[in-house]
Amino acid sequence: MEIRIYKSNKVLEVWEQDQLEITFPIGIGKEEYGHKMFEGDLRTPEGNYKICVKNPKSKFHLSLGLNYPNLEDAKRALEDRRICQETFDMISNSIKNKLHPPWNTILGGQIYIHGDLETKNWSEGCIRMYKEDIEYLYQKIELNTEVNIYP
Repeated sequence: MEIRIYKSNKVLEVWEQDQLEITFPIGIGKEEYGHKMFEGDLRTPEGNYKICVKNPKSKFHLSLGLNYPNLEDAKRALEDRRICQETFDMISNSIKNKLHPPWNTILGGQIYIHGDLETKNWSEGCIRMYKEDIEYLYQKIELNTEVNIYP
């Protein structure tokens, strides 16, 4: 099982065994272009992530948390000097231990696929879906499901 998100087309696809199973409309970060770089930039990240949290009590109906920032995000931020070695090590160790990375760094965090597209068609960086669509996805998706987010 794999989720593919295409920001430019505002669609989320569910793939199973190299077959497209279903497609959903989505909302993304208010700043639609570019990769998420820091907390509050209103961008949705781009890259390869995993589902690391399933939240049945989300304020946005249901939600599936992504392991943003991932190791590539942390490496880029360390090279750009947006984070220090200690923060990089915290992110890296979390990923190695299959935990969600720290969400309280300058890079931001708590990026979810969640409901509530009915009320607003953009987010602060998350992926919004209609409630009935996130209900379907929530039941189908397991922890560690791969999520690829494309520009």
